[in-house]
Amino acid sequence: MGYRILVVDDEREIADLVELYLLNEDYVVSKFYDGSVAFEQVADTEFELAILDVMMPGVCGLEICKRIREKYNYPVIMLTAKDAETDKIMGLTIGADDYITKPFTPLELVARVKAQLRRYKKYSNPSPKGDENIIVHGGLVIDVDAHLVSLDERPLALTPTEFSILRILCEQRGSVVSSEKLFYEIWGDEYFSKNNNTITAHIRNLREKMGESIDNPRYIKTVWGVGYKIEK
Repeated sequence: MGYRILVVDDEREIADLVELYLLNEDYVVSKFYDGSVAFEQVADTEFELAILDVMMPGVCGLEICKRIREKYNYPVIMLTAKDAETDKIMGLTIGADDYITKPFTPLELVARVKAQLRRYKKYSNPSPKGDENIIVHGGLVIDVDAHLVSLDERPLALTPTEFSILRILCEQRGSVVSSEKLFYEIWGDEYFSKNNNTITAHIRNLREKMGESIDNPRYIKTVWGVGYKIEK
């Protein structure tokens, strides 16, 4: 049985097209044209991935994403209008993993879905290994294989994307890692652009969960114009 994917878009043509391409990849699709119906569904049903249109009458994709994040960590991809930069940032801030701008090609969407599912599968099914896969840096402990993070003995509930960013920065601590490199390491594709705020939003979420000061962060430092680093 394939991965279960939630698709919510009030534009029927788009929802139907997305469903068709996902079914061709042997995914199991739950499709909704009505955000309010989907809002009720996500409370008690765990999917492996959700594709949510931001702008819908009644209950919008942002509200559905927020409800998903109250209980689940599976990937969420937001569909946004071409110039809706605020919607993109808002979606990432409340826990979305990625966004795709309309109009998009179905093949691009499928590629994004596959990339997110690869990371989620790894996140959800860790392989048992030795202590060499545990990163300790000050009060920060990252169990790479179990995909668990604690800070000063306090567990952190991170999304797969947030976990990946923190792991990469810790593995390369002492070095500056650019947004472009982080994007490529996580998604493995070429869709990064200079105006892409995806990494910035995820870094902001990470700092908030870690209780980091914006002006003087304890761990994740911003090197303006270059990228991010964690000191040795």
